Amino acid sequence: MVGTTSLNPSVGAPVAPEARLYSTGWFRNLFLAELWERFGFFGVQAILVLYAVAPADEGGLGLAEGSGAALFGGYIGITFMMALPGGWFADRVIGQQRAVMLGPGFIAAGCFALALPPDALTPVGLLLIACGFGLFKPNHQALINMLAGTPGRREASIAALFVGTQVVGLLAPLAVGSIGERVSWSLAFATIGVVLTVGVAAVYAGLRAYGTVGARPSRPLSPQEARRIRRRVVPVVAVVVLLLVGALGTGLMPPMAALMLIGLGLIAAPWGAYAKLRRHPRLGVDDRWRLSVMLRLLLAATVFWLLAGQDGSVLTLFARDSTDREVLGFTMPASWLQGATPMFMLLLAPLFAWQLPRLGARFSVPAKFAFGLTVAGLSFLVMALAAVDAADGERVSPLWLLTVYLMHACGEIVVAAVSISAISDLVPREFLGQAIGVYWLFAAMGGGLSSQVAALIDVLSAPVYYLSLGLVAGAVAVFFVLSRRWLGAPFLTSPGAADGQGTPDPAVLQ
Repeated sequence: MVGTTSLNPSVGAPVAPEARLYSTGWFRNLFLAELWERFGFFGVQAILVLYAVAPADEGGLGLAEGSGAALFGGYIGITFMMALPGGWFADRVIGQQRAVMLGPGFIAAGCFALALPPDALTPVGLLLIACGFGLFKPNHQALINMLAGTPGRREASIAALFVGTQVVGLLAPLAVGSIGERVSWSLAFATIGVVLTVGVAAVYAGLRAYGTVGARPSRPLSPQEARRIRRRVVPVVAVVVLLLVGALGTGLMPPMAALMLIGLGLIAAPWGAYAKLRRHPRLGVDDRWRLSVMLRLLLAATVFWLLAGQDGSVLTLFARDSTDREVLGFTMPASWLQGATPMFMLLLAPLFAWQLPRLGARFSVPAKFAFGLTVAGLSFLVMALAAVDAADGERVSPLWLLTVYLMHACGEIVVAAVSISAISDLVPREFLGQAIGVYWLFAAMGGGLSSQVAALIDVLSAPVYYLSLGLVAGAVAVFFVLSRRWLGAPFLTSPGAADGQGTPDPAVLQ
């Protein structure tokens, strides 16, 4: 996730001289901070939908399966969307150092709120968690850019963090899922809160390793801007949040109505951000043509994230209700299967990192998008077959879900990597950070749409539901194959073409 600060190594901020004095300490602190935060992210993801649909007398929210899946999708969408204001808040108000410390603190507070008995605190807890993730992620990545120095060191740092992230993604569902499903949902959320509290203390103790890098906002608000925000923006946001939380807590607004409002916001925000970028007066006709191509890629990524958003919701419910999880007399918690995607990504990432540059000269960006969407679409056709097999109430082999998670891991590695790389080739360098922020807003829209689509699981039969998603992904993949020459035309010049300085590239569009 990114905000207004840039994730791309080529546009990282200059390295402060004192940063070199702390080269070991800063990376160790950022590495551990990432592990704490990812434990919270994957831990909440593992149990949220199960907690939502669990009966009230068992400590859950007692929602229907469709509503629980919709709640999960809305939460993921808001989490993605919060990255943009999170990056802005650090850039203009508190600086990156405080952001990476406060982010886990917000997550911990949200988890403690979810651990308390009153259901009225659920929207408060989820909002705090989403704000924490949005505050942490873009600014953690910004500090890597600012401290690592050369592009090679930045890429090596990001690679090391990726490995740590996937390991935590594998272990967090095992730990948190076991506590939630076997002991108590409240204890599971409280455990995440305690771990994140320890993480906040550890990050605070290591802040001196950053020197002055990120200690203050890079573009602090002027006194006039600060007064305008305090008078106009803060009261409006506070009133909206209080009204929404109050209506949900008192039962005046049904949860599904709130999710629909959130979904509408998640749909409107990326279009507004894209329109603002496209209208910038410094962009020429050629730049806007490239942005038109980028929009198609963003929509394809939205479809992919809509499908991937089913992993923690509908597919987790399938694991609970329709999957044989007994191994040598031990019944595996349903949440454990969510560790499969990080495990596969950890195993497959080196292979894809080796092959993607080789395939880049043979296959165009549209072809790679078509591959990712085709794999995702086929995975839901596999799920349709699994649902048919489980239609009579029989539990099916976990190999069905493992196959689907393997396919999602392959698709995510390709789509996520190609998306950021393609955006770097399509926009002028000075707009890169903003363009990547727009990308994550469209990813948030995918999460929001996922929450609306997931509600259909209560209306459609499971095979029809999965088949429909697979066909949608397949249709988008076919569009990319048929339009590959038009969509691939901007990539016929090397990176830098967006600045008007590209040179012909012999790559053949296939």
